[in-house]
Amino acid sequence: MVYMIRIDAIVPQNDIRAISEALKKIDVGGITIMKVRGRGKHAGPALHAAKGTETFIPEFSDKYILTVIVDEKDENEVVNIVRNHTKVGKIFMYKLSRAVDIATGAENEKAI
Repeated sequence: MVYMIRIDAIVPQNDIRAISEALKKIDVGGITIMKVRGRGKHAGPALHAAKGTETFIPEFSDKYILTVIVDEKDENEVVNIVRNHTKVGKIFMYKLSRAVDIATGAENEKAI
């Protein structure tokens, strides 16, 4: 059975456009971007308070999740593109057993 793969990449905003452009070159169609807040293992950068010299380290920072659905055969190529266009973040892959296009009823590879 051939699976479709959902790839979620958590990346900084600065890298979204470069990743998107690179994915277009390999004919990855739809991309979903979600702005989220979170923290990783390491604290984010210190921010200066509005007045004075105080700084604080926010508990959570802005991040973006880029989601694409691809054929199983394209998984490694997409992962490599993300890794080549950002220096930090995480990539998660999930196997999907079925996809349905709501408008046309097309399924699986034809739906993506």
